[in-house]
Amino acid sequence: MYDAYSRMEILLGQKGVDCLSNARIAVFGLGGAGSYTVEALARCGVGSLTLVDYDEISVTDINRQLYALQSTIGHKKVQIAKERIRNIDEDILVHTYESCYNEDTMGLFDLRMYDYIVDAMDTVSSKILLIEQAGKYKVPVISCLSMGDKLDPSRLEIMDISRVAADSATKKMRAELRKRGVRRLKVICSREHSHRGFEFRKIKPSVEKNVQGSISFVAGVAGLMTAGEVVRDILAEKYKK
Repeated sequence: MYDAYSRMEILLGQKGVDCLSNARIAVFGLGGAGSYTVEALARCGVGSLTLVDYDEISVTDINRQLYALQSTIGHKKVQIAKERIRNIDEDILVHTYESCYNEDTMGLFDLRMYDYIVDAMDTVSSKILLIEQAGKYKVPVISCLSMGDKLDPSRLEIMDISRVAADSATKKMRAELRKRGVRRLKVICSREHSHRGFEFRKIKPSVEKNVQGSISFVAGVAGLMTAGEVVRDILAEKYKK
């Protein structure tokens, strides 16, 4: 009998399919990269997905975020993600948190229960806190660095953060992680120089905000590469046992 994962079974074997069906993965941040990561993991038939994002979908998300459609503007990202996953495979356990990850909310999450954590958040302080806490329990993490102002998805790479030719935000993140005793961290980043600089746009009268440019295929490829790394790591760990 054929099923949704028959083609994947040809590639991974039944043992690999079973391994993924038992995997528990948390994705923090459901923006451009995070939404595509969740999509790919769901289509691999992972057993459990925990989705964390406080935000609603806005019109400016449409150019790069999987869940952003004219019909979903104003809806919570985690709820649209959950509905989509259920439509892919209703047997996947989906846990949603309409929340940021910070000092006030970290107690909601028992990170020990996850086989892998994906950090696709934008806020550096939240990224650092999540990575530090996951490290205490030896839960593997992959962190997605900024994809802003990038145009060439072929320049995306997965590496340790120590090898990243860092921008100011990544340098700050790396320095703070070292202070907290975190020396190694798997990240996905771009080797491309910023295609253009920050643009100042009027958000409200008398208010200016730094807005980075973005495009669909860079965020999407970053998310798919992240999911691929998670799946390969989980399979490699299983086959070691």
